[in-house]
Amino acid sequence: MRKFKISSILNKRLGFFGLLTLLLWAKSIFAYLFEFNLGIESLMQYFILFINPFATTMFLLSIALYVRRPKAAYRTMIVIYALATLLLFSNVVYYREFTDFITINTMLGAGKVASGLGESAIRLFRPYDFIFMIDILILPILLWKKIIKEEERPVRARMALAVTALSVMIFSGNLFLAEADRTGLLTRTFSRDYLVKYLGINAFTVYDGVQTYRTNQVKAEASANDLTDVEAYVNEHYAAPNADYYGLADGRNVITIHLESFQQFLIDYKLKDENGVEHEVTPFINSIYHENSTFSFDNFFHQVKAGKTSDAETLMETSLFGLNQGSLFTQLGSENTFQAAPSILNQTKGYTSAAFHGNSGNFWNRTETYKNLGYDYFFDSSYYDVNDDNSFQYGLHDKPFFNQSVQYLEHLQQPFYSKFIAVTNHYPYSQLTGDEAGFPMANTSDETINGYFATANYLDKAVEEFFTYLKETGLYDNSIIVMYGDHYGISESRNPDLAELVGKTSDTWTNYDNAQMQRVPYMIHVPGQTNGGINHTYGGEVDALPTLLHLLGVDTSKYIQMGQDLLSPENDQLVAFRNGDYMTPEYTSYSGSVYSNSNGQMILEPDDELQQQLDTWELAVDKQLSTSDDINNGDLLRFYTESGLEPIDSSQYNYKDSVSKMEQIESDLGAESTSIFSKNGGKTTQSLYSTKTFQQYQQENGSSETSDNAEE
Repeated sequence: MRKFKISSILNKRLGFFGLLTLLLWAKSIFAYLFEFNLGIESLMQYFILFINPFATTMFLLSIALYVRRPKAAYRTMIVIYALATLLLFSNVVYYREFTDFITINTMLGAGKVASGLGESAIRLFRPYDFIFMIDILILPILLWKKIIKEEERPVRARMALAVTALSVMIFSGNLFLAEADRTGLLTRTFSRDYLVKYLGINAFTVYDGVQTYRTNQVKAEASANDLTDVEAYVNEHYAAPNADYYGLADGRNVITIHLESFQQFLIDYKLKDENGVEHEVTPFINSIYHENSTFSFDNFFHQVKAGKTSDAETLMETSLFGLNQGSLFTQLGSENTFQAAPSILNQTKGYTSAAFHGNSGNFWNRTETYKNLGYDYFFDSSYYDVNDDNSFQYGLHDKPFFNQSVQYLEHLQQPFYSKFIAVTNHYPYSQLTGDEAGFPMANTSDETINGYFATANYLDKAVEEFFTYLKETGLYDNSIIVMYGDHYGISESRNPDLAELVGKTSDTWTNYDNAQMQRVPYMIHVPGQTNGGINHTYGGEVDALPTLLHLLGVDTSKYIQMGQDLLSPENDQLVAFRNGDYMTPEYTSYSGSVYSNSNGQMILEPDDELQQQLDTWELAVDKQLSTSDDINNGDLLRFYTESGLEPIDSSQYNYKDSVSKMEQIESDLGAESTSIFSKNGGKTTQSLYSTKTFQQYQQENGSSETSDNAEE
């Protein structure tokens, strides 16, 4: 029996091909596990992670198998291997500084990357980094010294084709498993972490390149002439502010609280436990909703699509819609020009701005998009103490999130515009455990629905604690607090199981009911004023920005906005959904059918007058959506100068070391500093923040109510 020799395999072209494939696979796995924070959550994800480097590596290296001449074939293989290694290593180094992966736009704007790294670049390298590059030096030497011999005989075309086909088959299987584990991976593209985790660095780079090419093609063909129709639409669509409310909150801080997956039906909702006892789900938010110092809207609808939360942010802060496919944040956020709330308020009223979120900054591409929105500061998970006990897959739980945020909030110069993105009330609404357990679970056949009310109650307590802090520090009286639900929490497929909990039956549930469930709360709380109340105007998230700006005394007539002031008597009350459906006070158009809001019945044969009105509404909705798409896809705001706003240079924004920057500003301003920290005599206000667990609240109230998961 002949003795097996590894050298005999390496002296074959296919053997050398296999060696390079295994080496690059090993480097990739090392980077995945020890350099990138990809959030592996299951054995399936580990399996996908371990196979994803093979497909693209084999495909790329197989190019060299078609080269017949030995020297050219081996050199081609080495060059491809070196470039793939360089791409991987570059991402490792870049991730250490920015907690993100290199996009095509980043490569094209390498100068911005270099300026972002600055003199600290050398500190990004680690002693063990040689493992990524040393073989690129050794392998050519081994070939030169003929320790590894170059096989003269070329690989047969049939064999080369088989290797390429095998790589395609592996990638297809990889993609199938990825889509099974994360539906909509390529259409929603909400996180570059997910794309790398499921498909690998090479596939992510190619995918990003295709997306960038498509975007740049549309953008390259756009010109200032395309603004003519846009300006005509905006001028015709503009709704002048209500004189009674314009400037009502002029000069106040803006504190926006993002109520994750919070639907309107939760307002005033009482859940019955197994004993028939009713439990108010969100008592504190309900109290704010009903105060006469709050402008509350009960016919306010989310207008998001695949971008979900990021779409809501786009709508709320730019008065533009998200994209018809995918997320605007991830596809266009890094490069587009925006006229967003942070920038508008900074340039017209001198506001400082900050966003707070206890998750990774590259989720939904927030770090880059926020720069182009004009946020001065972004406090992501890197600024928080996040551990297994106080977080889950979408970030820091709400109570520690608000609690830890105040150490940064107190250093903001006033007036400021701030946004707090809560996450605990996020699908799958996992049961709260330990001292936070206790709120009753719903009793349906769907565990997702059952947990929804408990996490909403947890969010309510977190918001209440934050409000208490605002009052203790004096921020409350000098601020307005905006609260909004970003999108549905219970999806349409689950609505029939929810039906009985909202006074309906699953047997009679229709698309009309699905449409009405798209309502989300929108509240603008203005402490000290008494002109609020529940407003029945029909509107959506695209209307939020002009409403807010008018309350702050900002003239929006020169801005490109798709929405209308909800407090304006000129509001059309036509709510466009991203897919072309729409809502009016009298009628609902949903999934191709029209319903009467008075009785929820489908209108099978509308009369001529109604049909004409429906056609008019449909055209208006299409015009609003297409105009928004033209602006976003063509990046038309780069041509618009009538607003008087200076364009944002994103390279001037860096969210590293934000605390030291704020402290330096306080020091430079001295007695002129308006931060709460300075107003408090240079002392922190963190001790004024009080937080309690659900069980502590129960004990204080003398209640022994528990749910089935209370002892977990």
